[in-house]
Parts: sequence; structure tokens; C-alpha cells
Amino acid sequence: MDGELTYKSGLKDVVPTLVGYIGVGLAFGVVAKAGHLSIIMVLIMSLVVYAGSAQFLIVSMMISQSPIVAITISTLLINARMSLMSMTVAPYLKAESMATNIGVGTLLTDETFALSMNKLNYTDRGLNSEWLNTANVVAYLTWAAATVVGALLGSAVSDPKKFGLDFAVVAMFIGLLYLQMITDRSMPLKRHFEVALFTGIAVFVLMRFVAGNSAILIATIMGCLFGMAVTKND
Repeated sequence: MDGELTYKSGLKDVVPTLVGYIGVGLAFGVVAKAGHLSIIMVLIMSLVVYAGSAQFLIVSMMISQSPIVAITISTLLINARMSLMSMTVAPYLKAESMATNIGVGTLLTDETFALSMNKLNYTDRGLNSEWLNTANVVAYLTWAAATVVGALLGSAVSDPKKFGLDFAVVAMFIGLLYLQMITDRSMPLKRHFEVALFTGIAVFVLMRFVAGNSAILIATIMGCLFGMAVTKND
């Protein structure tokens, strides 16, 4: 990764993250096929929903014949974290048009968000739509293609859990957290660990009292506030 914010730099920077999109995308395709979704349905879901964890959730709820209202609300809750990520990126794109910002926010993912936060360490805290849109679009197309290939291969896998494919999203998030902690130069590694530990404990406690997705959202906000507080006191 370097300090350039061009199309070529965006393409080069996003390539290492594509392994995650391909791996999780293949896993989703296999799981969706096992859940009796057609290849066309898998493609449409990937292009419209475009959210790995939410797509796994939707498939599992469809299999259990959950009502459409419950599926919709659950999807909104599990993706609510994206509003926090978008608000974090938005200040760096103030010079861009509203339409451009909407486009960036629509295709922003956990991976490209983490990538953009790491990029700030090399660009004197600057971003632009040229670089971020390139990363977003390449990731978007890679995800859609990977899920379709996974669905095509899914007929050969009768039980995805035997291969640990249902753990793919969790593994992806663990990897993203690790990469963010070791590459972010804005604060010491010890501080990253403290915030991650606090957020993890908050999720564990909250899940005893509220639904899982709500617990994650509340814990995320608490973790942000905790991080702001301890950083301010440094």
C-alpha cells in the first residue's frame, strides 16, 4: 500500500482483500444452494443485498420459514453498523458530490472500510472517490461472481457445516480486526486491544438481555465511545 489515490492504486490495494470475498462468497453460494436457492436467486441477492453476514442470515431464516417482516428487520439490524462506518468515511469525502457519496456508501463493506482506514495511514489522512470507488466496485463484482460459483459447486456439498463453511463470516471478521489492529498507526496496539476487549465483553453481557443483532449494534456504539474516552485521556 502506498500514498497514491488513483484507480490503479485502488485496484492494487483491494486485491489482497479479494481472497476474503472469494472464500466467503463461495461458502455462501454453497450454503444458499443447500438451502434450495436457485443460482439466479443467489446472484440477485448478492447484487441487491450485498452483505455477507446478512445473506447467511436471510438464507437460514428462509430455511426455518421465518416471516418476511422478521427477515427484513433482522437484516436491517445486522447491517446497521454500516451507518457508523459510512459516517466515519464521510468527512474524508466532503469535497465530493452527494451522488458520489451515495455511490460510495452503497458499496462500502467491512473490508473496504477497513482498507480505507488503513489507507489513511499512507495518505496524510486523505481519501477520494476515485480510489474508494475502484476498490468498492471490484469487491462488489468479485463477491457476486464468487457466490454464483459457490452455488454452482453447491450441488456437490450436501452439508456445508461438515466443512465449517457456516463459520466463514466469523473467520473473516476476525481477520479484518487483526489486520486493522496491526496496521493502524493512529494509536498503540495496546489501545486497540483494550477497545476490542471492552467491546467483546459488552457484546457478551448484552446478549443476555437483548437480541443478538441489537446487542452487536449497542456494543459497537459503546466500544466507539469507550475508544474516544480512553484516547482523549492519553
